[in-house]
Amino acid sequence: MDRNPTGKPVSLEEVFNPRGVAVVGVSAPAAGGGGFSFGGLVVLSLIKAGFPAVYPINPKYPEILGIRCYPNLLAVPGPVDHVVVNIPAESCLALLDECAAKGVRSVHFFTAGFGESGEEDRAALERAMLDKARDGGFRIIGPNCIGLFVPGRRVANSIDIPLDPGPVAFVTQSGGHAQILPKSSGPRGIRFSKVVSYGNALDVNECELLEYFAGDDETEIIAAYVEGVRDGEGFARALAEAARRKPVIVYKGGKTEAGLRAALGHTASMTSSVAVFEALCRQTNAIQVDHLDEMIDVLTALRFAHPLPAGAGAAMIGAGGGPAVLGSDELERAGLSVPRLLREVQEELKRHLPIAGSIFTNPVDTLNLIDSRAIDVALRTVGSSPDIHMLVYHLGFHPVGSWGMGRFSARTFLDPVTAVIRAARDAVGKPVLIALRPPEDLEGMKEFLAAQEAFVAAGLPVFHSLRGLAGAMSRIAEWKRRKDHTTSISS
Repeated sequence: MDRNPTGKPVSLEEVFNPRGVAVVGVSAPAAGGGGFSFGGLVVLSLIKAGFPAVYPINPKYPEILGIRCYPNLLAVPGPVDHVVVNIPAESCLALLDECAAKGVRSVHFFTAGFGESGEEDRAALERAMLDKARDGGFRIIGPNCIGLFVPGRRVANSIDIPLDPGPVAFVTQSGGHAQILPKSSGPRGIRFSKVVSYGNALDVNECELLEYFAGDDETEIIAAYVEGVRDGEGFARALAEAARRKPVIVYKGGKTEAGLRAALGHTASMTSSVAVFEALCRQTNAIQVDHLDEMIDVLTALRFAHPLPAGAGAAMIGAGGGPAVLGSDELERAGLSVPRLLREVQEELKRHLPIAGSIFTNPVDTLNLIDSRAIDVALRTVGSSPDIHMLVYHLGFHPVGSWGMGRFSARTFLDPVTAVIRAARDAVGKPVLIALRPPEDLEGMKEFLAAQEAFVAAGLPVFHSLRGLAGAMSRIAEWKRRKDHTTSISS
């Protein structure tokens, strides 16, 4: 047998680097390709990701998706470090005995129906599972979660998430968020080092994960979705240390009475006082967000709004009077400032841009700000102002859509515009932010996606609304102000 003889606790580094993955409770797809269980989805995801050693476990089938299926864990010839469980809760204790005998490092329970059910016998089953894990020398992830996504090791649990690794780690009690965030943020250029859905946190919990990612060389930014914590003091220490070393974005679920009930039924989490949680985020300088879309906006800003702004002064540049007014309101409402441009800056703009029907005070609004040469002049001129710390380029009426009448192709619009924006950003040393509102029609959406892809490929931060941009940059500006203040005191 392969039982772990060391007696040492399995580290998260070992958990994230499995040599072989077994999926217990996988079923064959029904005729016509439908009827996949979660176990089947994991097997398919691992195969498509190119993971080298995938072992479906189910005595009913000789093979699944073209690869051999084994009757039980002990029949697998190679090492199995990680096990994904998709069988009824009542059968889990016997399986854990097999895991101990096989020398498994970690067991992920997709299976639900444990402590979150509110039934004492199910909570007792969880405790018995934890005892077996400790005796057997392996870790438990979950139960009631979707487990691990480690793109750099080709460990996947979904078939449509970008597999190229990046610097963002995501710690989440919610399995749904563990899939939604990588999928939704992928087109914005966000890539992940590791994503961990940990559900009921029977063993591996948010404190240990924050501690790990604080020291993980593959992770530069930590995002977390938390419904509740069992060890408040431990969580405070882990969050403080992680936020001291890296940007940490926290989305707290369960802030309303209905949310509190949902969190308790979802992962058996007793959520702490919202006021206490918010105070903890302020004290540790963690960036608190209120929903998943805002988390994506803040991630976009941290990844691509470089250099990070030295202050809260913003300038808007684009074509479209209504969007200019809207954007100005959104920026200031979010806590940024939109200072009036100096007279000499306005005069310089008038030398190069058409005066009729234009605004030069900030925002800068004139019709030819869809031309690369005009954009270049505007960004460099406005960016020279000392009280402007970030530049917003917005496409107010979406010229790559129906207003463009086919003229705004990659060659005539996207390529030259992305080139001048990058050059101007580097010249003035301030971030340039792109507000690109999705259109409502199908043809416009195709062009929108092409424009987004071009801007993202150029390393530029793309936001889908001026409100989202304003909120994210306000949070970033405040986070950086606090960080710089702390650094100056400590030095």
